[in-house]
Amino acid sequence: MSDIDPLKLAGAKAKGKRPWFFEDADVERVMNITLALMQEVAVVRERLDTVERLLERDGAVTREAIESYTPSKSEADERGLMMQEYIARCLRILQQDREALTRGKEASSEEVADEFARTD
Repeated sequence: MSDIDPLKLAGAKAKGKRPWFFEDADVERVMNITLALMQEVAVVRERLDTVERLLERDGAVTREAIESYTPSKSEADERGLMMQEYIARCLRILQQDREALTRGKEASSEEVADEFARTD
């Protein structure tokens, strides 16, 4: 049995002051939780990709085969693209907000309808 305590490791903090990116602490916490979950899902997606590739190649999977699997250059490139797309989908609302800031305020559909309805 290992002496490693996963709960203690999960609670470990980096040294130094923690960086904050949002003014609201609750928003910061939710964002940190979201990013941690994204990271966990990314790991699961990579492991699932490994399992699928091993099944396709060998017709069977062992834990040892999963742990020792090293993707080829083309497989690693595919995974890299898959991860970029995944991250973009998860964070698209932030990207859309940033784009809206650079474009300026866009009228809502209600504002456009009101503009067309005016007869002055």
